[in-house]
Amino acid sequence: MATDRAPFGNGRRIVESTFRVRYAETDAMGVVHHASFFVWFEVGRTEYTRAAGLPYREVEEDGVRLVVIEAHAEFKRPARYDDLVVVRTTVEEVSKATLTFRYEVRLQSDDTLLVSGHTVHAATDLAGRVQRVPERVRTVLLGAATV
Repeated sequence: MATDRAPFGNGRRIVESTFRVRYAETDAMGVVHHASFFVWFEVGRTEYTRAAGLPYREVEEDGVRLVVIEAHAEFKRPARYDDLVVVRTTVEEVSKATLTFRYEVRLQSDDTLLVSGHTVHAATDLAGRVQRVPERVRTVLLGAATV
């Protein structure tokens, strides 16, 4: 399927998280259940913010929540029990009140693309009211350096 999106990362920081597919993430045929990929996206986000120098815990301690308001995945190939996979994560866009993370899940052995996707997050205060993405979050997460 053709896409009008820029190449992955588009020159921005990309953080890779590598792990082995666990048995509990698969169905009776040893294929990873689709919901597991969204959990893996969360692993990617968490590691991305940590690698950028702004662990998500610090964002929350500043009174900000980044609430998932959209999640999308395109499944290309199955992942299977015991595969080593790499989740590649980058920040694609930051608007006034939202930010978008983009993901690729690939086999470590041959770089085969398994899943691509994105999540959109709204910045809220502790009461759930939408607010601007804090400047510190914007600056740190949009860092141009490749990790």
